[in-house]
Formats: sequence, C-alpha cells, structure tokens
Amino acid sequence: MAEAIGGEFGRLDGLAHVGGVLGDRSPIAHYDVPTWLKVMHVNVNAPFILTKILLPLLGKSADPSIVFTTSGVSIKGRAYWGAYAVSKFANEGMMQVLADELATESPIRSNSVNPGAVRSPMRAKAYPAEDAAKLTRPEAVLAPFLYLLGPDSRGVTGCRFDAK
Repeated sequence: MAEAIGGEFGRLDGLAHVGGVLGDRSPIAHYDVPTWLKVMHVNVNAPFILTKILLPLLGKSADPSIVFTTSGVSIKGRAYWGAYAVSKFANEGMMQVLADELATESPIRSNSVNPGAVRSPMRAKAYPAEDAAKLTRPEAVLAPFLYLLGPDSRGVTGCRFDAK
C-alpha cells in the first residue's frame, strides 16, 4: 500500500483510522482469548502498523494529519467492555505518544475523535435493544474528522475531540 501511494502521489496528507471491531461484551474472567487477540489486532496493531509504514509518506506532506477513532469507553474503564475498551485506551495512548514524539521534529499532527453514539452495525451489536432510528447517522459526525484532516487544524496535536 505504501509503495502504491508513494508511486501514485509521492506523499500522504492524511490517515484516518476509522475501522474497528467490538468483540465480546463479557467479564474479563470469561473473555475468549482468540476474540481478545482479534480485537487487539484490528483495533490496535493494525493502526500501529499502518501508521508506522505510512509515516515516511506523511512526512513528505506539507500538512500531514493522523486521526484515530476513539470511544466513550476509553476515558474510564467500564465493566464488560473488555478488549474493545482496552483497545480504545491503547488508541488514545498511541495518539498521545505520536503527538509528543512528532511535535518537535515533524509537522505531522496526531489527534483522536470520539464519534459518540452513531447508527452502525457495531453499535447495534453493543446495544441490540436500542432504537437505531434515534441515533446519529455516521455522516453527521464527519466535521471533526474533516477539521483534523484539513488545514484549519494546523498546530493542533495530541487532542481528543468529541463529535457531539
């Protein structure tokens, strides 16, 4: 992927980590180990690997930005949120470490966005009895992502934004 982007564009202006998996909602004592590993791989390892591989291309941009998608469960641990909550804590930490590491040596910004309760398959799995029609549509929470990926957020790094 990095070779294709570099060959086609020569640089990468922005990277938004928006994919993730929920895993199980169960107590840690009963959490399935293979599910835990899958959640960590998708939600933590994949963003780390993509970021690491794409940092050189981001470094070639005049206005580069990395945006992590976080969650309300990354602020304070909540029972039964298991690997998902831990992975979102890890994303917040990765965002902050990157922001601190890059602050003095690079124009690359690193921030996170909590989209809140959004109508999505993941939300439906987490809250199956919830009325999805009352939830925010995904396109309604794009503003902070677009802000952080655009030039108006130059100089903003190491911050967490709530879409609502």
